[in-house]
Amino acid sequence: MKVLMDAGPWLAVPPRGYGGLENVVATLTTELRRRGHTVVLATVAESRQPADGLVSAFATGQFTRLAAPYPDVTGLAHAHEQAVVTEIHRHAAAGAPFDLVHTHLEVVGPAVLAAMGDAAPPVLHTLHWDLRRNAEFYAAFDGRGRVFFAGVSDTQVARGPAALRRQTLGAVPLSVPLPEQDPVPRADRTDAVLVLSRLCEAKGTDLAVRACREAGVPLVLAGPVGGQPDRAALEAALADPGSPARTHPDVRWFREHVEPELGEHARWIGSVSGAEKDDLLRRSRAVLFPVRWDEPGGTAVCEALAAGTPVVAMARGCLPALVDDGVTGFLAGDAAQFTAALHRIHEVDPRVCAATARRRFSPAVMADGYERLYAEVLRRTGRPHRSAAPAARSG
Repeated sequence: MKVLMDAGPWLAVPPRGYGGLENVVATLTTELRRRGHTVVLATVAESRQPADGLVSAFATGQFTRLAAPYPDVTGLAHAHEQAVVTEIHRHAAAGAPFDLVHTHLEVVGPAVLAAMGDAAPPVLHTLHWDLRRNAEFYAAFDGRGRVFFAGVSDTQVARGPAALRRQTLGAVPLSVPLPEQDPVPRADRTDAVLVLSRLCEAKGTDLAVRACREAGVPLVLAGPVGGQPDRAALEAALADPGSPARTHPDVRWFREHVEPELGEHARWIGSVSGAEKDDLLRRSRAVLFPVRWDEPGGTAVCEALAAGTPVVAMARGCLPALVDDGVTGFLAGDAAQFTAALHRIHEVDPRVCAATARRRFSPAVMADGYERLYAEVLRRTGRPHRSAAPAARSG
């Protein structure tokens, strides 16, 4: 099958730090190509993900520009999608059309591709966010039997508008690459626990800081603030009168509610990636998810468990479906329960966490799910289903 995989213009694939969606696209692209599918990737030019072609409208990721005033950024996603449209026409004119477009670009992806009519291949759009966002669009959107949706969890899909649910073919849980090493034994880990996410109110960063202070557990915060990857970048942006970081709500919230609490028991190290991120995950006592919102997918939860690291999370959104309470971590209903769970981390066996992730969150499991949905899209649109080539790819 020949797939145009549209990651959008926000971050490189794979990302160099924060970027759950882009990590998923990188993982899926690698596994589909390993199975013999042809995958052309639409992202930004700085991406280093191996693929069968790269489509881009921007040299670098545009994520940090999203905090700018609406008139300054409204065309970013459309400029990217215009490059996608051009690529679709180019391949069709060459007599080698795409079998399917798999877009991950919110709103603009399905809207533009649906507007193309029969000039576009069938479309599957993965929903990566809380479906209360842009609910008016999804409540009114009609894919006319050509554009379909996939969720990342059943709880996410259940929260969507009725029109969206009718066009959703199923939910495919997220996946991450599995470490080759065995998990680090508890005795060889640091004393610190980890938050690996955007540092913002919805992710409950302040709750993690308070819980760890009350429990006497050191905390490491790893992630961006308002699109800024670390303290140096944040301070430079705040010193620039024209920087959107100066008015970004996450930056204001972080400086008021988290920054004053940092010190010996809690420190912010900025975004991490590559070997540094892997080592941090493997050697932390636990990874914390004190979320204030109904988490739709939970990529970082899968990453933690794959590393053999227990998870402590609020029981919201998809998290009860990802964390086996008392087995791979603990689920809390409020701040007091969350703090109490920090004293029980030692009860969780890292080997059980890793084995569970291998069974439930491997790239093969995610690719199996998407291959089934691709086949269903082609069946519903009357397109022939071309199987993957038998030879696996190594590049």
